[in-house]
Amino acid sequence: MALTLAEKIIQAHIIPGSLSFTKGVPIERGIDIAIKIDQTLTQDATGTMTYLQFETIGVPRVKTELSVSYVDHNTLQTDFKNHDDHRYLQSVAAKYGLYFSRAGNGVCHQVHIEHFGKPGKTLLGSDSHTPTGGGIGMISIGAGGIDVAVAMGGGAFHLAMPKIFGVKLTGTLQKGVGAKDIILEVLRRESVKGGVGAIYEYFGEGVSSLTVPQRATVTNMGAELGATCSIFPSDATTQKFLASMGREADWTEQKADEGAAYDKLIEINLSELKPLAACPHSPDAVKPVSELAGTAVTQVAIGSCTNSSLDDLAAVAAIVKGKHIAPGVEAGIAPGSRTTLMMADKAGILGDLIKAGFRILESACGPCIGMGFAPNSQGVSLRTFNRNFKGRSGTADAGIYLVSPETAAASAITGTITDATTLSYEDATYTPQGRRSLLDGKDSRLAIGDVIEAATDEGMLIAPLDAEKASQVEIVRGPNIKPCPPCKPCADSLTLPILLKAGNNVSTDDIMPAGTKVLPFRSNIPEISKFAYERIDPDFYKKAEEIKFSGCVVIGGENFGQGSSREHAALGPMYLGVRAVIVKSFARIHKANLINYGILPITFKNPADYDQLNAGDTISITGIFESLKRGTPFTLSVNGKTYEGINDLSERSRNILLEGGLASYTRNGGQ
Repeated sequence: MALTLAEKIIQAHIIPGSLSFTKGVPIERGIDIAIKIDQTLTQDATGTMTYLQFETIGVPRVKTELSVSYVDHNTLQTDFKNHDDHRYLQSVAAKYGLYFSRAGNGVCHQVHIEHFGKPGKTLLGSDSHTPTGGGIGMISIGAGGIDVAVAMGGGAFHLAMPKIFGVKLTGTLQKGVGAKDIILEVLRRESVKGGVGAIYEYFGEGVSSLTVPQRATVTNMGAELGATCSIFPSDATTQKFLASMGREADWTEQKADEGAAYDKLIEINLSELKPLAACPHSPDAVKPVSELAGTAVTQVAIGSCTNSSLDDLAAVAAIVKGKHIAPGVEAGIAPGSRTTLMMADKAGILGDLIKAGFRILESACGPCIGMGFAPNSQGVSLRTFNRNFKGRSGTADAGIYLVSPETAAASAITGTITDATTLSYEDATYTPQGRRSLLDGKDSRLAIGDVIEAATDEGMLIAPLDAEKASQVEIVRGPNIKPCPPCKPCADSLTLPILLKAGNNVSTDDIMPAGTKVLPFRSNIPEISKFAYERIDPDFYKKAEEIKFSGCVVIGGENFGQGSSREHAALGPMYLGVRAVIVKSFARIHKANLINYGILPITFKNPADYDQLNAGDTISITGIFESLKRGTPFTLSVNGKTYEGINDLSERSRNILLEGGLASYTRNGGQ
């Protein structure tokens, strides 16, 4: 039978003996699978906790083909905490055989595609935008840090076999329309929860017109669909990209079988696509830019792991060249990597941006994670980022719009939201056949040799030490780095107060905020837990403290825990005594993180039951051991009424909960 590309890569990575399946025949959707992980990545906001957990596994060296520790989130060093974390991460990388990407080298996802990603491989990352790697034909999945730690220790990654949604692309993008508009169109159709339990696989004649950075934009922001990951084929375009990075030997062709069937088919004609924008405060609140045209703009920010490649910077430079940003607009641009920054300089792009009035920000996540460059109060900020959750920018009352670099550039020079297709400008990166990437070596301003010279400058990437030297490394631990607190043991019954009732589409930013105030405590769970749920209920920590962290329950609506993979959104609540989270539906990674830290994730059988429960009620959950051992429904009782909770957990997940979390499960021999 014909297989999709995603199915082919997954089948090639199934752990031998873990699943009975026939090679070449589609695996049953929803069944628990265990796959081998070839590569891992972490970033500094999640990495410290990941490596603290990895140290407890007790292996002397990572067992993956390649693992990389990146520093790209907590680069704003207002005191000792972030730099202490960086020193810890560097010493751990040296001790255990990882590459280390220093602060300033760039955003993990872009650097990984440039230097390490390989078509046909699997990548697991402690960041929800790890699916960026799908742009070069990888199965790249975001997960909680402890899942990544287990993979580095040689363990499998477990997940439910996803559905495969096919996205057929035809035509070519018109000038002024970007790859961001492709994924915004998918979000417009599918919503932020439409991809839960699915992989989006892109195919069709339109794929060949897209560069690797454009494809990576699409797969990166596929995380906002709730998808497991997204993937493009690895073709001649991929080969050119890897050759431009001096890595042609890493290329292999990867494509679906002829006649492969998809669980759902979406068709997009790129030639008909118009500029789009995600309006405040959700990535799926998508409208045509033409409907928003004329809205005054106070800030433009270009960058993030979604849109900070050389292609993106070239598109912006072409629009703003010879012009200047409008007087009422503050504009900043963060190249995605040091390699990109050096190439932009050689190409003359950087100079054009500076002359136009852009502030050049550090090659890091920066404004996307709320680390600087916050907009003004009640401002309108156009950002080429992937998330616009309320308050994430650092300014709670700002209106954040997610747009393409083309729309952002056009709006920066006009001072109002502007459709770039309505402007006249000369763009050297376009041909009658579509956009031509500067990375293909055909643009006279940037020769292949220049690109390889920039890409192979390894001063900011520190290679692993050999085993003998690594054994002599002393791990550096600053005073803010605290051990990961243990999970509470599983109980057969719980009678606890409902301490919080939340609504739909609660994000991990709502559960555990980012930003300059909170991020420095990522390696200190007792401190960071003080911020848990504060965007929903500023008094949550006080309420948990009043009952001496003795235990409580949280109630939520649909798509609970969307957004970042940050396991701190489970760790903090666990530390405060949250024992169960009961919702209408979960986002994939957050549900997995709750399980990993021994918190029962329960889904209402009847969503209307949500309306019957309120904060302050006392809820009883009984027969927990039996439910987890047999996979039977959970029994919930409130105010004399009984409700049923769905138990859709895999056998392994149930066993993890019975053991009191993934750490205990792994220590006791669980696989």
